[in-house]
Amino acid sequence: MYNIELGKTGLIVPTLAVGCMRINGLTKLEAERFINSAIEQGAYFFDHADIYGRGECESQFAESYGMTAEKREKILLQSKCGIVPGKMFDFSKEHIISSVEGSLKRLKTDYLDVLLLHRPDALMEPEEIAEAFTALKRSGKVRHFGVSNQSPGQVELISRYLDMPIAANQLQLSITNCTMIKAGLNVNMEIDPAVNRDGGVLDYCRLNGITIQPWSPFQYGFFEGTFIDCEKFKPLNDCLEKIANKYGADKTAVVIAWLLRHPARFQPVTGTMNEGRLKSCIRGTEIKLTREEWYEIYLSAGNKLP
Repeated sequence: MYNIELGKTGLIVPTLAVGCMRINGLTKLEAERFINSAIEQGAYFFDHADIYGRGECESQFAESYGMTAEKREKILLQSKCGIVPGKMFDFSKEHIISSVEGSLKRLKTDYLDVLLLHRPDALMEPEEIAEAFTALKRSGKVRHFGVSNQSPGQVELISRYLDMPIAANQLQLSITNCTMIKAGLNVNMEIDPAVNRDGGVLDYCRLNGITIQPWSPFQYGFFEGTFIDCEKFKPLNDCLEKIANKYGADKTAVVIAWLLRHPARFQPVTGTMNEGRLKSCIRGTEIKLTREEWYEIYLSAGNKLP
């Protein structure tokens, strides 16, 4: 698996991030085996959030990995904060710093490589966010910062008060959920796919050197399920299988290859806790689809060209 620079931070990361939202569903032994297998295959960037399992996922990860200072240096850790489940979103300085302290304690580490602000807080004060980021960076508790699910305007508002780059924007993106791509293909058309729903976030991130981290790369809808082997998406699965056979891979690998064929240099966030599926994701980083194959997959999912 090859590496990329995360945004303009100078931090070199694997082109896949291993999402740990479901790691609390594994036993300690299963989690230990999965983490070590990921690292051995070059997937040493792990994505967390303080709300995953209400903190249990971060704790499970550290316990299963057997976190020590020496082992900490072999991995990269990213976590997210800002969601108070069922109540509100909170980007206050107090909440950000408190959330980081909690994640550090649960992950048994002195620092996060990357901290993302989770979903946008309508009441956010960018000056307050900047104060929190600056304090965390100066203390060494967080090295790089980014956002998740934010529009270009929201990123600009935060960036205005920062003296550090926004490293990443974690956004929902898959073959079946690709409005950010469809809008760019249907410019100036009087049809639904032409509607700009995100302020042109794809082009904005590319222009500003912000790495897009696609979340739920195998899901359709909003956590409605995976489109792989789903009867609702038979033409897509037939297409994926045909191309997978050509490359001696499986459909999971081709899905990852489809995302990575885009010149934006995405860093997809996998969500699987299955060693075999993670291996397939990593195999996808080795496949370079042709332009024709990329568009064939795009169209087979029901997307259209103008």
